[in-house]
Amino acid sequence: MSKDTSVLLDEKRVFKANYRIVEEAHVKNWEAEIEKGQDLEKYWSEKAEQFEWFEKWDKVLDESKKPFYKWFTNGKINLSYNAVDRWVFTDKRNKVAILYANENGEERKLTYYELYREVNKMANALKNLGIKKGDTVSMYLPMCPELLISMLACTRIGALHSVVYSGLSVGAFVERMNDSNAKVLITADGTYRRGKIIDLKKIADEALLQCSTIEAVVVVQHAGNPITISELSGREIFYDTLIDGESDECPVEEMDAEDPLFLLYTSGSTGKPKGVLHTTAGYMVGVATTLKNVFDIHDGDLWWCTGDIGWITGHSYAIYGPLLLGTTTMIYEGAPDYPDPGAWWKIVEKYGVTKLYTAPTAIRHLMRYGSKHPNLYNLSSLKILGSVGEPMNPEAWMWLYKNVGKEKTPIMDTWWQTETGMHMIAPLPISPLKPGTPTLPLPGIDADVVDENGDPVAPGKGGYLVIKKPWPAMFRTLYKDEKRYIDVYWNKIPGGVYHAGDIARKDEDGYIWIQGRSDDVLNIAGHRVGTSEVESAFVSHPAVVECAVIGKSDPIKGQVIKSFIILKEGYQLNTKLIENLQKHVRYELGPVAVLGEIQQVDKLPKTRSGKIMRRILRAQEEGEDLGDTSTLED
Repeated sequence: MSKDTSVLLDEKRVFKANYRIVEEAHVKNWEAEIEKGQDLEKYWSEKAEQFEWFEKWDKVLDESKKPFYKWFTNGKINLSYNAVDRWVFTDKRNKVAILYANENGEERKLTYYELYREVNKMANALKNLGIKKGDTVSMYLPMCPELLISMLACTRIGALHSVVYSGLSVGAFVERMNDSNAKVLITADGTYRRGKIIDLKKIADEALLQCSTIEAVVVVQHAGNPITISELSGREIFYDTLIDGESDECPVEEMDAEDPLFLLYTSGSTGKPKGVLHTTAGYMVGVATTLKNVFDIHDGDLWWCTGDIGWITGHSYAIYGPLLLGTTTMIYEGAPDYPDPGAWWKIVEKYGVTKLYTAPTAIRHLMRYGSKHPNLYNLSSLKILGSVGEPMNPEAWMWLYKNVGKEKTPIMDTWWQTETGMHMIAPLPISPLKPGTPTLPLPGIDADVVDENGDPVAPGKGGYLVIKKPWPAMFRTLYKDEKRYIDVYWNKIPGGVYHAGDIARKDEDGYIWIQGRSDDVLNIAGHRVGTSEVESAFVSHPAVVECAVIGKSDPIKGQVIKSFIILKEGYQLNTKLIENLQKHVRYELGPVAVLGEIQQVDKLPKTRSGKIMRRILRAQEEGEDLGDTSTLED
């Protein structure tokens, strides 16, 4: 791959760090922190000292059975204790831990002490249902406090939680519950979405007909949706009834550092979903360290990660990261543009959100409504913005920077995965920023761009993104599929490096630019072109709000680019606009951008975490089987 020419976006804008942010920053010297990170064991050992351990580890990193790495071996700790109990005996006892709001304007607040009591009650209730250390509890719940409470209750008693996103279909739900051997399911009567109530209980009832391992079903009465007593009523119980009368004290389970923490399923392009297994101590250390440093979390912050808890972003940075740091985490149930496209900005103004972490797909969606809505609200409380999920087009970056951050608020564009558990490539608040890149590997992370032989490629050349050394929050295996774990992630590139599955390039400053998934790279007349670069070129045109591109077979060029575009309000795709777009993209990318068909669409196939599923577009175009579609939004 290093021999191929990668298209370079002509993105030269650099934004220096805001001096006020630098003054507050936990990390004030990037080079010094990078230097510290060179000694992996010393660096992560120091980060682990912030937690309360029942027993300290005897070895920071055990590499004896690569790639099955172990961190903080023989250490004893509990995540729930460190996220909740630890603050109850400090001046944060009455600080708001969880601030829940929904699209109907309803809200609920739980202080750390109130959260402590609720978690203990639920932990005792789960024990009474027969759940013990090592068992799995499945959750099919909306973004509501009971979901956080249930997850923390599981970690308190040593049970694994396996959260299934509340928008998944019956088939996908069944597959995940059966694979995880879940013993208890916690669900709800419904969830709010765009003024409607989605009946989760009905979906759960249908799924349970195919799930033989479930022994009890706990139902949260959340949305006021009338619950039909199903044929399974003999093993059902309401959440409030279950915890009624339970003690608000529950002994905490001393967990080994490497004890399993949770299972989370992520889709493969083909085959069954992958059960990503994370363990206790390394995950804790990784998510807390990265959230603290990347978003510069302080006591006075109101943190809002918009990612759904059904995905890794919600696990790491809506729940565990902020609670491990003793901050207030905002949990919002609703769409970003309901009841109007100012919904999120209204929340920021009303509660004084200081740090906002969201997805490029949400920003591009809100861009189509123009700058009117963010300008209606006072967003001056915001200090740092962030992005996660897929490459952020420079135009979306600039829109967010100008219209939401008012050109004062840095954007922490982060690259990481379900498998990595934590941020891997991201700026710090002190970093110079370039729109469209997550900048540099974080301290303690050794990431590089290499060719198929594992050799680093020259600046500007496309290659495979790899991680060369282990990191604490790394997943330990794919559940019940160690062979797939080794084959997919560790045997693709020589040298025992982690193969991320992304194509990237480095610029002259060492900044890493993510070009797309390796199976999304286009091959046009021998030139390898990243999908994100072509899409960014389209989105930089004033008529286009979002775009997905695929390669279409061509007898001469090998492939040409087919584009699916969503236009801003007031535009229609006609002959003149097509010619205009073709000229614009060729101007941005050069003659290698050989455009075939341009098709206007109302929506693009996406996962519910916001990633565009280009393989679905390719399969539809070629008349092929769509493969695993369980995580598709629609």
